Amino acid sequence: MGGLFTERDLSTLARAGIDPAEAARQVELLTNPPAPAALVRPCTRGDGIERLPEERHRDLLALFEEAEKEGRLSKLVPASGAATRMFQSLRKTLDEPETPFEEWSARAARGDAAAGEVVRFVEGLEELPFAGELRAAAGEAVFSDPRARLAELLGVLLLPSGLGLASRPKGLVPFHLEEEGARTPFEEHLVEAALTVRSASGRTPVHFTVADEARAGFEALLERRRPDLERRLHARLDVSFSVQERATDTLAVALDGSPFRTAEGELLLRPGGHGALLGNLASLGADVVFVKNVDNVVPDSRKGPTLLWKKLLAGRLLEVERRVRNLVSLLDAGAPGAADEALSYLRETFGEATAESDTLPDDERRRWVRARLARPLRVCGVVRNEGEPGGGPFWVRGRDGRLARQIVESAEVDLSDPAQRALWSSGTHFNPVDLVLALRDGEGRPWDLPRFVDEAAVFVSKKSHEGVPLLALERPGLWNGAMAFWNTLFVEVPIETFAPVKTVLDLLRPEHQSAPG
Repeated sequence: MGGLFTERDLSTLARAGIDPAEAARQVELLTNPPAPAALVRPCTRGDGIERLPEERHRDLLALFEEAEKEGRLSKLVPASGAATRMFQSLRKTLDEPETPFEEWSARAARGDAAAGEVVRFVEGLEELPFAGELRAAAGEAVFSDPRARLAELLGVLLLPSGLGLASRPKGLVPFHLEEEGARTPFEEHLVEAALTVRSASGRTPVHFTVADEARAGFEALLERRRPDLERRLHARLDVSFSVQERATDTLAVALDGSPFRTAEGELLLRPGGHGALLGNLASLGADVVFVKNVDNVVPDSRKGPTLLWKKLLAGRLLEVERRVRNLVSLLDAGAPGAADEALSYLRETFGEATAESDTLPDDERRRWVRARLARPLRVCGVVRNEGEPGGGPFWVRGRDGRLARQIVESAEVDLSDPAQRALWSSGTHFNPVDLVLALRDGEGRPWDLPRFVDEAAVFVSKKSHEGVPLLALERPGLWNGAMAFWNTLFVEVPIETFAPVKTVLDLLRPEHQSAPG
């Protein structure tokens, strides 16, 4: 590697399963980052975002039900995140254990947001789904007097010596109260899976990507809850787990552009972000897959809209998949007019510019349009933007010159450019991570997913390690650059289908409280 890596570095890379050429490529990306995404305009209703009118629901639901019975459906939930950020404001109180509740209230009145969260936590304590567990662990005297014994109560809630909720995986934190007691997001996803991907035989395949050290906790909860869930849901839960492979870790560089090394002289390897899960997705060998974030769940009494729209998204995917496969078959058979028909479909359905094919000879034109159609397919639910942080749907000019629909994060945009900043601010919709993916071609063969990644669509950010600044690299995001060359549809879904939990106080929102009867 031309002196870039020492022998010790090469040993570190070998243990992690990272090829030195790949490591050198990452250093080059960090020192010479690629140009940011070029926004052309936001996707809006009628221009990149579809609406599914009610008169179409019956046909789309029929397609969903057919695939469900055939066992074509499965579910993937990225669930490796910890709950640390959920409790960030509450943890600050442990640094000031002598501060009385009245002082937190006074700070909140002066506009201190973190103090305001502490006050709202105390006021809503009885309504939180883990209140019963906390009462039992802290004791009645502490639980019933949270204002006077706040630090003690929060120590029991957050620290490993108590319930340790702040160090649990987010998927194992109680979110809702149901008839059987508190229910975690992990359990909510099992219920949702049984109501969306259960085959005629009852098999319900659902896969969770988890942190290696948390896997045993998920497996133990599954073992406890499986018999009751399977009985009530008439399902056979086929649950599997995987971890982010160490070979997907990425390097960092020091501010002078050299590979970053720890004080002990070891290369620093960092998790590569959710784009590293593309390999986990591919290894499932699945057909049609629902993907959803672990914290976007609601209680049973509020699941109706979520279940309906997941089925409609799948129905739309299956409708498009059927049409694309038919067109590819016609192209392969050399059917008269097939190329024109396929080009028209590309324009109308995916917004693909097809003028470059007009001057090609017939055979090349047919190959050109076939290559554009024969790709993995995704349908992404998007919601009206109500100020949530995160990415959204945009028309983007790719590095290959192609205009395409993409989910874009703010970190991918040059916000110092006034024109790009204005385009970013004009976005009307938000990406809630509510995807349905078609992962096989018309012959039933899995797509080679790495072929469709924009390897240059990385995230470079400023971080630090033990107080030393560095530049860190994340792989192209799973629903960003990792799916850059998929065929993509955006469908507007109701805001009721989006109920993320970013802080513990979100659990006090109506959408996370079980509705009466």
